[in-house]
Amino acid sequence: MTNTEAQKKFGEAVNTGKLELIREVVAQDVKDHDPAPMQGPGPQGFIDFFTMMRNAFPDLKIEVKHLVTDADNVCFAYTVSGTHKGEFMGVAPTGKSFSARGMQIGRFENGKLKERWGSTDELGILKQLGVEVPG
Repeated sequence: MTNTEAQKKFGEAVNTGKLELIREVVAQDVKDHDPAPMQGPGPQGFIDFFTMMRNAFPDLKIEVKHLVTDADNVCFAYTVSGTHKGEFMGVAPTGKSFSARGMQIGRFENGKLKERWGSTDELGILKQLGVEVPG
């Protein structure tokens, strides 16, 4: 499996909710340089995080807008969107939808994600959901 195919499979897992696919494309000793606050280590950390996200946003969708690769890295800009129908970080469902942009760099070895750097407009998500954000 190429690095790009592995990244696409990760995206398929998130978009379909078939999160066990993540185990096939993420190394056990993956280093996430920008983990979510509640994200644990390894593939299970990603599975737990996206389980929480899909519970909060059942229609969660990540759409790649631009992809660049080299021998070891897959880098992409994306849009993430969803409708708030479940608890999200202590916030009760609002029924509001959001759309935010983000970027990710993934370094792969043998078709598995080994290192990840990324950023999503989390403040923009909270604002779109109507969450009061301290100034």
